[in-house]
Amino acid sequence: MKRHPLRAITEAEAAAYQSDGVVLLKGLFDAGWVERLRGLAEADMENPGPLTQELAKPDDSGRFYFNTFMWHRDAGFRDFVFGAPAAEIAARLMGAERINIVFDQFLIKEPDTPTRTPWHHDLTYWPIDGERVCSLWLALDDVDAESGAVEYVKGSHRWGQRYEAPAFAGDGRYEQGLPAVPDIEARRGELDIVQFAMAPGDCAVHHGQLLHGAPGNARSDRRRRAYVTRWAGDGVVYRPRPNIQQMPWDPDLAPGDALDSDLWPRVWPT
Repeated sequence: MKRHPLRAITEAEAAAYQSDGVVLLKGLFDAGWVERLRGLAEADMENPGPLTQELAKPDDSGRFYFNTFMWHRDAGFRDFVFGAPAAEIAARLMGAERINIVFDQFLIKEPDTPTRTPWHHDLTYWPIDGERVCSLWLALDDVDAESGAVEYVKGSHRWGQRYEAPAFAGDGRYEQGLPAVPDIEARRGELDIVQFAMAPGDCAVHHGQLLHGAPGNARSDRRRRAYVTRWAGDGVVYRPRPNIQQMPWDPDLAPGDALDSDLWPRVWPT
């Protein structure tokens, strides 16, 4: 399995990330990483960790599986975080000289799971702050609009506004007194929304302040398994505050410190 991307990121791809806040990257991961992550997904779903959530609504069919920080407790995920091309990809797109892992995550929608992922942006969920934060969404299955491909509001990372972090479980646990996310569905005609069809091994990388959401998986013959890694570059600092996503522990950092810690170690350059 390759440590470096299988090809160089093009100037056009890097420019698209900067201007649109999201870019689809094809052909950067070898098949070995995809197969290994598929096996890890099955093992993780059979033996969930302490931060697992089941997000399908009570009356919904299917299963929407959510888990985070797997790399801290499983050597297979640790191998990906430190040995796969993801950190280097994040560095190239963000123009960063150093990269820390924020966390890894499974977002898995089984067949016939109508549960939507609400419109949101990522940074307001986490106790960090800075411009160079991104998420790499790696497809482990063929993904299309019907099976739950993520939609992104291009350019929304440059709106200059942070929004309330909606709880995927719908219980308001992340309320911080911020403005609500705009009604994206009502504004579809005026916004530039992109959705990518993806093959296993394709990835989409999006900025931490880009608004995005996803439909349910309406297919009965296809899973939607995504392994998502979250990355931070130069200038990103610790910013603790109440009502945010649970971390495995509080890092030994003061507000405003760089992220280097056992919780968020530096991964790139190696």
